[in-house]
Amino acid sequence: MYIKYLKNLLRHKWFVFLEGLKIGANPWLLLIHDLSKFLPDEFIPYAYFFGGRWKYDERPKWVIDAFDKAWLFHQRRNKHHWQFWVLIQDDDPTMCIEMPVKYVYEMVADWKGAGRAYGKTKRGDNPNTTQWYIEHRQKMKLHPNTRELIERLLEGA
Repeated sequence: MYIKYLKNLLRHKWFVFLEGLKIGANPWLLLIHDLSKFLPDEFIPYAYFFGGRWKYDERPKWVIDAFDKAWLFHQRRNKHHWQFWVLIQDDDPTMCIEMPVKYVYEMVADWKGAGRAYGKTKRGDNPNTTQWYIEHRQKMKLHPNTRELIERLLEGA
């Protein structure tokens, strides 16, 4: 289970690196991309969630709960996730903070790399990153400038 997840994680990192270079993302950020997934509080729950012996819809509640917590940690540790830039305030409405350009590039590379790493095509490419974004964009809480840059980057896809 741990070895299986490690292979998937390394494959994901490799494709994020390749896709990031194509769009001009910061090479250093591509190298250190998702390093927090190697920390035990992310790695172990992810390994159980993705590499465990259960079918996708038959995972025990404790596996799902542990993964949700690990995913929250991951979002809060990694600036390439749009969720990192959503400020939930006590009394005021939720505020979307503009993402620095370098993290937007890394995020788009992440989406494209994930499509290649986990996609269904034989060559490993995923021509549907833009389609995936269109299907999910309404759920993403993004600063207008961040959204505009994402959509410009995906136009060239």
